[in-house]
Amino acid sequence: MNGAVFALAVNAGMALLFAASFAVIALSYRAQRSALWFCAGFAMGALTPVSELLVRFSDAPDPFVVTSYATFLASLLLMTAGLQSFHGQRRAWGVIATLFLLGMALRAAIWGGARNTIAYELVFQVPFAIAALLASLTAFRVGRSKPLYLILSASYGLIALHFATKPFFAVAFGSGRTAQEYSTSTYALFSQACTGILMVGTGLLLLLLVVQKAVAQSQLDAETDPLSDIANRRGFDRQAQQAFARADRLGRPLSAVMFDLDHFKGINDTHGHDVGDQVIAAFAGLLQRAAPQSAIVARIGGEEFAMLLERTTAESACLSAQAIRVATADLATGGLPPVTVSGGVAERRKGDSLADLMRRADRASYRAKEEGRNRICIARDLIEPALGQNVVTLNVRRA
Repeated sequence: MNGAVFALAVNAGMALLFAASFAVIALSYRAQRSALWFCAGFAMGALTPVSELLVRFSDAPDPFVVTSYATFLASLLLMTAGLQSFHGQRRAWGVIATLFLLGMALRAAIWGGARNTIAYELVFQVPFAIAALLASLTAFRVGRSKPLYLILSASYGLIALHFATKPFFAVAFGSGRTAQEYSTSTYALFSQACTGILMVGTGLLLLLLVVQKAVAQSQLDAETDPLSDIANRRGFDRQAQQAFARADRLGRPLSAVMFDLDHFKGINDTHGHDVGDQVIAAFAGLLQRAAPQSAIVARIGGEEFAMLLERTTAESACLSAQAIRVATADLATGGLPPVTVSGGVAERRKGDSLADLMRRADRASYRAKEEGRNRICIARDLIEPALGQNVVTLNVRRA
């Protein structure tokens, strides 16, 4: 076995390993189905070195010359489709199909032509360079603000440059008078080794992106309440700790609101748990719509919800909470039973932990319950500490 044959065998094996890796991830995580495009691309790419081997050892090499060229071009173009699918974008099938057909037409045009000439080798390699450049531009466009995507874009750009310069190496070293002679040439070893290294590097970057997204999706699933489709207690705590760190770094205020749906047990007992679940989901939707865009919202208990507001004083947080309280009455217009909500607001004091802040907001919420429900109470320790009171009711509106 000469070096070129060995390189072909290694490239086929590596491509199959990448295809299998992407398939496992795509089938293990429903949200990662788009990784199947990368699987298809590497599986298609594995057929290229296999076809090259069959060209050498077959008595009728022409069909394998065609499949070698077609599969590699298709492999590169499928990477563009994969990147677009990975980001939920519409696949550019028109562009992809046009480039594939153009490439095959150029290959047919030089069939039987004189090898080892600049004209022949340029026509042979240019479709590969354009396909790699398209993948590079796609990676840049979908993730231009993310370092990993910029590296991926540069990697595909390097592959495009590799194919653009290969004609000159082919002429310098000689690529063989026929496709069968090519597989035993020094140029073939150089070509396959360089292409293999570049494709492995790019495959590792793609695999890292897919795994990174799978891990992020798993974390999101673990931190999302399935009924309300907002953060659960775990997700709220993680995001809140990040908000605390920003508040400490920038010296800005931070306020929390605790919401508790009034008489929720009565809703379950009277209308059934299915209706109770609909009320939970409807209030969560209202919370997402009505809360400030930067707010962190979560369902932290059965009928308990939390909202954390950065760069917000207690008084401003109370205004947001009041707007949500008033809007809660409108949920009944959608066929749900009448429901009201009580809430407590607290602003972070110096040295407060998340538990301290939420505890004071929770006490304010209990005071709202005690004072008749359907109201918002604000912890008073930051408003008038000299009075020595825990909470004060603001902007009360009875149902």
